[in-house]
Amino acid sequence: MAFRPFLLVVVAVAALSVCARALESQAARSAAPSFQVDPTWPKLPKQWILGQVSGVAVDARDHVWVLQRPWSLNSDEIAKNPDAECCTAPPPVMEFDSSGNYVQGWGGKPADGSYEWPEDEHGIHVDHKGNVWVSSAGGPRMGEGKENFLVKFTSTGKFLLQIGRRAMSKGSLDTANLNNAADMWVHPPTNEVFVADGYRNRRVIVFDADTGAFKRMWGAYGNTPDDRAPKTFVGEGPGPAQFNTVHGIKVSNDGLVYVNDRLNNRLQVFTLEGTFKNEIFIERKTQLLGTSFNTAFSPDREQRWLYLADAGNGRVHIFDRKSLAEVGAFGRIGRYAGQFIFMHNLASDSRGHLYVSEVGNGRRVQKFVLQPR
Repeated sequence: MAFRPFLLVVVAVAALSVCARALESQAARSAAPSFQVDPTWPKLPKQWILGQVSGVAVDARDHVWVLQRPWSLNSDEIAKNPDAECCTAPPPVMEFDSSGNYVQGWGGKPADGSYEWPEDEHGIHVDHKGNVWVSSAGGPRMGEGKENFLVKFTSTGKFLLQIGRRAMSKGSLDTANLNNAADMWVHPPTNEVFVADGYRNRRVIVFDADTGAFKRMWGAYGNTPDDRAPKTFVGEGPGPAQFNTVHGIKVSNDGLVYVNDRLNNRLQVFTLEGTFKNEIFIERKTQLLGTSFNTAFSPDREQRWLYLADAGNGRVHIFDRKSLAEVGAFGRIGRYAGQFIFMHNLASDSRGHLYVSEVGNGRRVQKFVLQPR
């Protein structure tokens, strides 16, 4: 029985470890950020009304870029006479300052046909050089599978680059074209654009952000993408070996790639080269819209907090980024300020405020102000 004291020590150490983790989790929950909606943001010019707001991004000046779908306005929202005070559709791309004042707008099909404009505007990203990227996905034309590109512009709307061409996709192993790509993110240290591709394809694909040259691709768990795999909903047990709807992508300061697999209700984490690191499921049994749409980071150097948009439950979940432990959440499905109808994308600014866009019948962008502690 001489081993009994040793066992007691092992049990005591294990108990202390459990207690330490519990205390650490409680401390993280206590430190988690909280937010208050600003119902006056943005200050939209009175002659305009927003359609579905599919994308939102923040640049280095804390200006907020909104991507909306002019074609989604209903007939009872558009003025029948040109001298009416309200309303007409705004331009697809709109820039606001942090106070919500309108700065400029642009976008749409070019008169000279020099590039293709998205039929279904979806994602927007402003890179470290101030360039604006726009993707084409979702919307009523998704079933056609012809939105096979993304486009890059200067901040004033001058065309710079198109990756892929309409109606040219050959599937998830095609290195030249996309297929309803949902989102993109440029990683400054490598100047590579990481693309969540997306609604029809089932992969992450990486290009040179200046030339558009193909670099690499991967599927769920780092597997080779397979378009033949079923998209059957799986609410428990091991996660599907392939992505379902690759909807959001962000790259952290420490070089981790966060990928939102929307209809599989999960977030997967990879290295820059596509090696799988970790995953979490978000309200996994939910079968409304999906629960993993997009992510944003807190602005501190360590990016301690990870925010995740869950449209199926109308909530923004807050995670400790390193442990992926959930430490808080806010929101619910509803039409009032601070609630969400078809939450779609989100972004954070340098002061920690969050911006959330809504498609479907939501059709707005909301600002959530970080509260002092």
